[in-house]
Amino acid sequence: MVLVETPERDASSPICMFPLDLPARWKPYGSVLDIDLLYVADCPNHAIARARVQIALDRTQLAAVVREREVQSSEEAARLGMRGSPTILIDGHDPFAAGADPAALSCRLYRSDPGFSGAPTVEQLVVAFGG
Repeated sequence: MVLVETPERDASSPICMFPLDLPARWKPYGSVLDIDLLYVADCPNHAIARARVQIALDRTQLAAVVREREVQSSEEAARLGMRGSPTILIDGHDPFAAGADPAALSCRLYRSDPGFSGAPTVEQLVVAFGG
């Protein structure tokens, strides 16, 4: 329990606050997803990833802010958490990262039932969105 004093209250009447043990991506006041699509110039899978993100959002009927960002340096890739192009971050998290994959400006492969692809499947995105 955390006791908080405010100028309007003295120590004899503290506000009690209890830490909540909630999943990191749980949003109690709405479900607007924050999606970042990171890619390198001339990425052959950028458009496919963008289209699949849109299809998955349409299927789940979730609201989202989708930002696309061209990454131009290894330092920027490391800072943003890009593990190959394209990388899709959902609320700042890469749900498709396997362990401690290093930052990379190279093409990225996603594993799915049919094999490997340059972008996650619509079904994988629906699951990642929590739908």
